[in-house]
Amino acid sequence: MPKDIALARKRLTDRKAELNDLRTISEESRAAVTLDQQSVGRLSRMDALQMQAMAQAQERQRAAELQRIETALARLKSEPDEYGYCDECGEEIPDKRLEIDPAATRCVTCAE
Repeated sequence: MPKDIALARKRLTDRKAELNDLRTISEESRAAVTLDQQSVGRLSRMDALQMQAMAQAQERQRAAELQRIETALARLKSEPDEYGYCDECGEEIPDKRLEIDPAATRCVTCAE
């Protein structure tokens, strides 16, 4: 069953735009924490540092997902007939899996 390449491209570009929007929104959270002891107590500074670390971890996850999306978009452009098939076993990746993760390169069995 041939995959709908246009739909896959739209899903990928929509998710890419969403991730880029989240990057912009979280930029302030990832910025360096100023430790002004006059205006912020010790626990508040620790909370701020923890929130910064969590925001930075989320950014690393977004960057990894954006890389997967870029790879999938490049694959769609260069090898559209290969999209939707597992890189390991060659079996078709179910539509539901691609709907959830359009950048998936492995079927459920091989991904486990």
